Amino acid sequence: MPLLVLVSFIWAFSPGLIKGRLTGLDSTAIATIRLALALLVFLPFFRPRGLARSMLLRLTLVGTVQFGLMYLFYLRAFALLPAYAVGLFTITTPLYLVLIDAVAARRWQPRYALAALLALAGAGVMLIQDHGLSAVWLRGCLLVQLSNVCFAAGQLAWRRERAKLPATTNDATLFALPYLGAFLLTAVASLCVPPFQTDWPALHLTTSHLVTLLYLGAIASGLAFFLWNLGATRVGTGTLAVLNNAKIPLTVACSLLFFGEHADPLRLLVSLALLALALWIAERKPAPRAASPETTSPSS
Repeated sequence: MPLLVLVSFIWAFSPGLIKGRLTGLDSTAIATIRLALALLVFLPFFRPRGLARSMLLRLTLVGTVQFGLMYLFYLRAFALLPAYAVGLFTITTPLYLVLIDAVAARRWQPRYALAALLALAGAGVMLIQDHGLSAVWLRGCLLVQLSNVCFAAGQLAWRRERAKLPATTNDATLFALPYLGAFLLTAVASLCVPPFQTDWPALHLTTSHLVTLLYLGAIASGLAFFLWNLGATRVGTGTLAVLNNAKIPLTVACSLLFFGEHADPLRLLVSLALLALALWIAERKPAPRAASPETTSPSS
């Protein structure tokens, strides 16, 4: 869990940087550059010895969905929505995660569903405001929902595939594969998929753009996604669902502490309290059932 909290703090800075310092840049170009940098960070550690090609392919496909498709939808939404609205519409991720897990495992965990709903409420306290949903907002909302589904599905897929590997496997030796799949997808999309095509010759990057992209690619994407997926393998589904929304009140807290912005402190406290309650419910182990007289073995 500490890894997930740490990453939530790192991600709390990202929306402001994307909206504030990368405004006007093509969203697919941003995704491609970020993922290329993330790939370069982990390429030196790549050691696929002893793994079947089918496993290597599955790990690559996980990244294609969790990072590649997710970024294509997520970053495109910034052209249609303010940064806080993009954050607002990510609050459904815990619900998607719980639902996908329930379908994949063929079991329903009411405790996890309750934790996910509380996490959604906790994040929503900070973000919900009265806005009419125009056609632009609806398109932006749809893009973020598609992004949420990809990210939720990718987290669960990584946990499933990682469980098939030896416990002694170092995750860092394989994490170039998800980034490779994600980078290839965004690169191809930027070249020949009309809704996401990038006019690369017309792309002009300033020093500020380059510094921001370097941080977002190497740290917020490269290191943070690795730590997030590593942490996801160490917690239950309910806790993972809750912490998917921890970055939202943390974003507000970081703005108050580091950027001198203003927010309602009461809303922040209520949001954190709801997230804490959701985490407690997710982590709480159900009481063991007492054996009934009919099922108790008779003493000899």
